[in-house]
Amino acid sequence: MRPVLVNNWEATYFQFNADKIESIAKVGQELGIELFVLDDGWFGKRDNDDSSLGDWKVDYRKLPGGLADLASRVNGLDMQFGLWFEPEMVSPDSDLYRAHPDWCLHVPDRRRTEGRKQLILDLSREDVCDYLIESVSSVLRSAPITYVKWDMNRNMTEIGSALLAPERQRETAHRYMIGLYRVLETITSEFPNILFESCSGGGGRFDPGMLYYMPQTWTSDNSDAVSRLRIQYGTSMVYPISTMGAHVSAVPNHQVHRMTSLSTRGNVAMSGNFGYELDLTQMSEEEKAEVKLQIEQYKEIRHLVQFGDFFRLRSPFEGNDTGWMMVAEDGSEAFAAYFRVLAEPAAPLDWLKFKGLDAGAKYRLAGSGVIYAGDQLMYAGLPVPRLQGDYQSFVWRFIRV
Repeated sequence: MRPVLVNNWEATYFQFNADKIESIAKVGQELGIELFVLDDGWFGKRDNDDSSLGDWKVDYRKLPGGLADLASRVNGLDMQFGLWFEPEMVSPDSDLYRAHPDWCLHVPDRRRTEGRKQLILDLSREDVCDYLIESVSSVLRSAPITYVKWDMNRNMTEIGSALLAPERQRETAHRYMIGLYRVLETITSEFPNILFESCSGGGGRFDPGMLYYMPQTWTSDNSDAVSRLRIQYGTSMVYPISTMGAHVSAVPNHQVHRMTSLSTRGNVAMSGNFGYELDLTQMSEEEKAEVKLQIEQYKEIRHLVQFGDFFRLRSPFEGNDTGWMMVAEDGSEAFAAYFRVLAEPAAPLDWLKFKGLDAGAKYRLAGSGVIYAGDQLMYAGLPVPRLQGDYQSFVWRFIRV
């Protein structure tokens, strides 16, 4: 089972210390969260995104006791500890770049285009790959880390290598991927108990090659619940739900500045590998109580989300609402979710038809005790509740009796 996590990125960005991280983890533990993930800013002199990529050494200003101490604090709360990396990148302002300026992708005597003030390491080179294997592995050996978010936040430009002859420069991109796979094969083999999550500006590198080494992907850096309806629905056309990372983030959303209810944010995120990406210490007691219930609910349906059959009920690309559901392989239980984007005046009564159930069985609607026949749920459906306002949602859980 994939753990319920909290990530500190949208909670603190680069501005944190060990005590702040521990305070978020403490609240997370009280609410039932199982994994804390420390995001960008723990290494080098990384107070913003201007420097230090490639220098995978702990910043003791922020973490005086190092990663081992912080992981111990988190483990002491009966939570696992995870860590963010962006190993394929190098900052021009870094010890690594100053020592090896030829280690990045570049064309000799041409300017090196920076994206996010970073360059891409030349993984077509064996020496660069060896450096990554050793530097990342050294960190993973230093603390009880059970999860890694492997990020890659810019597109490739000036795709050339200092070691290839002019007539072989067009091989660079292919050789880059071969080198990356060697790095991943070595690291994931040495650390088989670490769950690796791929990320590339979100879902920019959501492909079978990466999923071979990293069984889930951060689906998008856009964490807005309404945007995620299309993102997650569209991704499901190719990849299973178990591959999708999905988090509840703060409002106004940091990408689109939309205000959505905690309930809807939770229902969208529960339709993937569930987590939170906000400052739990800033929540009201009422919000914490709701989060605790969301986590309890997710743990009850987690096996359906991660291992069940997925059915699309309504497409967010074709109307104002979305629906989907996950059903146990034997049809014994199901979880369904409905989302409506914008409110409509005097909207007609709407019925939602479910899929994948056992037509000859009877199902109890959890929380109500009402019994429905499987064929009734699939061929007649249930009325969609009258929802007030924009960005609303509703979920059902059915258990065969």
